[in-house]
Amino acid sequence: MARFAFIVPPLTGHVNPTLSLGAELLQRGHEVGWISLDASLETRLPQGGILLLVQYDQNDTEKRDSEQYLDQITKKNVSGIESIKFLYEEVLIPLNRFMFEGITTLLETFRPDVVINDHQLFSGAIAAYKKQIPYATSVTAPAAVKMMEDLPGVHEWEIKQIVALQQELGIPDDTSIVCSDALTMIFTSKDFFGDMSLPPGYKFIGPVIRDRAAITSFNWERLYHIGDHPRILVSIGTTFDHTYKKEFFQKVIDALGNEPISVVVVSDQSLFEEWPDNFIVQEKIPQLELLPHLDAVVCHGGHNTVCESLSHGLPLVVIPIAYDQSHVAGRVIQVESGLRLNYKRFKAAHLQTAVWEIIRNPAYKKAAQRIQQSFEKSGGATTAANLLEKLVPQLQPYHSLAFYRNRFY
Repeated sequence: MARFAFIVPPLTGHVNPTLSLGAELLQRGHEVGWISLDASLETRLPQGGILLLVQYDQNDTEKRDSEQYLDQITKKNVSGIESIKFLYEEVLIPLNRFMFEGITTLLETFRPDVVINDHQLFSGAIAAYKKQIPYATSVTAPAAVKMMEDLPGVHEWEIKQIVALQQELGIPDDTSIVCSDALTMIFTSKDFFGDMSLPPGYKFIGPVIRDRAAITSFNWERLYHIGDHPRILVSIGTTFDHTYKKEFFQKVIDALGNEPISVVVVSDQSLFEEWPDNFIVQEKIPQLELLPHLDAVVCHGGHNTVCESLSHGLPLVVIPIAYDQSHVAGRVIQVESGLRLNYKRFKAAHLQTAVWEIIRNPAYKKAAQRIQQSFEKSGGATTAANLLEKLVPQLQPYHSLAFYRNRFY
């Protein structure tokens, strides 16, 4: 059996797929660890999973401040190309520089046979490369790959930022190593991703969403006793907490309040003194358990939420805010599984009309079900685990695993 190490940022959408994939590897008898800054991740790991927590001297003010980087994402109100520039300059480059030392130390301690770095934690790829440990890359935001073709100038700028950090951390090469040539796993289907020529190591494995433990309670009785109406979910994810949040949910109230629809809203109840009677408002929900009971989803275009919705054949109204969400919304439109609204310009009436359209027009449901089928054909966790296991013996014709352990540890 082998030992695998996931290297993940403290972002729900990036962590969740690794939990399902890690569960599959654990069921096969492998050892699996997660290298992270987030101590609370331990409560979400599948049984047998090991948290490898990156820790630093808490007297180091600069590093302690860097650890709060997630707050920058949730509070910053940016969109479009500006959001990408902000993400790299203010978040990803400082985060990767900050985590590199801790990742390297944990790799020396855990001694994995294969590393799986998140595509935004390229310091994991850098550390694995320097240690000569085979590594794969998990791409939880496929827009990062599609950008090579759609926005080549932006992609070139991103690569320059990554290469500069690589050189700073001791790799003189001017070629980015963030995505593994051996295996880069893209968590969607080719049908949803769209046409693009990719290297042979890039594999579409579909969303990986099973075997995640539900740890959040939900008022199921109220969901079914509000009335025999269509049921929808409204969520803008976990990375937005700026001033526009209240304005957004006010539009949701105006659009759907007291309509013959049961509305599950992911939000802090205290955002408003009173919510409509047909709303169930919770800050956290058991989303995977809830989706089979719904008829449609309204969301910000986060890749995980969109793929989880389509995995259940649910049509969407997508209202992208920043980062890769505009791309994801574009794919929803391209595959005809939903409608798109402009975050800054949509009015309550637009949302109301869009929601009823995707509920009443069966074409959106049928299109969502086509994508659902393409996800299932991609194989998910089973396909991904098979591919990862193949990375372990790849080195054996040259050196045994014992050779690498003795050489580097």
